[in-house]
Amino acid sequence: MFSPNTYYERRKDLADFVSKGLIVLLGNDYSSMNYKDNYYPVFRQDSSFLYYIGLDKPGLVAVLDAESGECFLFGNEPTLDSMVWTGPEEGLIELGQKTAISQVLPIDLLGEFIKMTKSADREVHYLPPYRPEHVIKLSSLLKKGQREINAGVSLTLIQAIIHQRSIKSKEEIQELDKAADLSAQMHLHAMRTARPGMLESELMAQVQAIPVAVDSHPSFPIILTVHGEILHNHHYHNRLDEGKLLLLDCGAEASSHYAGDMTRTFPVSGFFTQQQKEIYQIVVDASDQVVFNMGPGVSYMDMHKLASRTIVEGLKAVGIMKGDAEEAVEAGAHALFFPHGLGHMLGLDVHDMENLGEDFVGYNDEIKRSSQFGLKSLRLGKDLQAGNAITVEPGIYFIPGLIDKWSSEGKLQEFINYPALHAYRSFGGIRLEDDYVITDSGSRLLGTPVARTIEEVEEIRAQAIS
Repeated sequence: MFSPNTYYERRKDLADFVSKGLIVLLGNDYSSMNYKDNYYPVFRQDSSFLYYIGLDKPGLVAVLDAESGECFLFGNEPTLDSMVWTGPEEGLIELGQKTAISQVLPIDLLGEFIKMTKSADREVHYLPPYRPEHVIKLSSLLKKGQREINAGVSLTLIQAIIHQRSIKSKEEIQELDKAADLSAQMHLHAMRTARPGMLESELMAQVQAIPVAVDSHPSFPIILTVHGEILHNHHYHNRLDEGKLLLLDCGAEASSHYAGDMTRTFPVSGFFTQQQKEIYQIVVDASDQVVFNMGPGVSYMDMHKLASRTIVEGLKAVGIMKGDAEEAVEAGAHALFFPHGLGHMLGLDVHDMENLGEDFVGYNDEIKRSSQFGLKSLRLGKDLQAGNAITVEPGIYFIPGLIDKWSSEGKLQEFINYPALHAYRSFGGIRLEDDYVITDSGSRLLGTPVARTIEEVEEIRAQAIS
């Protein structure tokens, strides 16, 4: 946790922005796997609740009066029975003191509290519910049907929270550095440990053990695969064969729950093949171009298109694409090989605030989301601001099913050399991803640098399998 005053000031700013009504911030509960007391092993608090309240415990709800600025914490006091099973726990008063909340009440009084507010004809602001139990709780509290709950989320509250959480404070950036450092350890361990003949599951278990060993957790399910052309591949049953590329996309949470998110792609063998080197270097070049050019006031949509043009130029050099690079990108031809967005916001969520709506977080009235294949998957398109924490993750993928479909349709053949793609059908995919904070003059890498050039990667891999 940060200091109690940090949470007090955050809530004060939130109340000033919303100005009227009550703000309900639902904390999360334990989630049961197959019966009530058999919980999923990792409890994860709601990120907005963490941001404004800071308490990483289940069963809590906070209500902020936007007019008076007063905050109420609702929960249950520990019982003798619970102490037997879980050990001593802090009471509500002690929890409130940690986050500068003096008004603490039993959770059973929350419904009556909300009822009194509604009878006074005051608006109740709440966020989009992303868990089924959130919908049920809000439906019970507000006496509305579940469809009404989903339709009644507060756009004012969404905008207020995005406005605050998008700009990271100095203490938040310190936590993001910690998360990136731990994420870097995961990647370095994989580079140093992977051996031909291993199963993906064997290596994944070792990578996951890195954050778990320091009482932390991965920030999202690990992607570790020799089939990097499958963008979100969470299966671990393949063998690490000689000549294959291994794509690892993983990150860790700091103890504060701020997230890291990094990707590296490296050869299972000690060295890249010539074909792999050529494609890998294009991805490095695309990343370098973006990092050199991004900064405050720069549109991330423009950075995505810059990465895309760099990829087109590189693929032209190896004979896979042709024609004018800018025209190819505007037509969407690059998306055959780069079908996802360049990056996203990073913070208490690995895709920061995605539960509030990607279009609200990543776009605005000036920059709208595209409907074009590939570009529509860009989560962040608006102008960058100092204090934004973001990922930069260009990639090149050879997806046989997608290639076959476009080829059979003759799609964008003025830009794509389809006959040349036969030599790449079993290539897989390459992605490189790092975390950055936008500064007043440009950007800064978060955490410890991890090998990314061909020479750096090959040096580690050669030592690993020698």
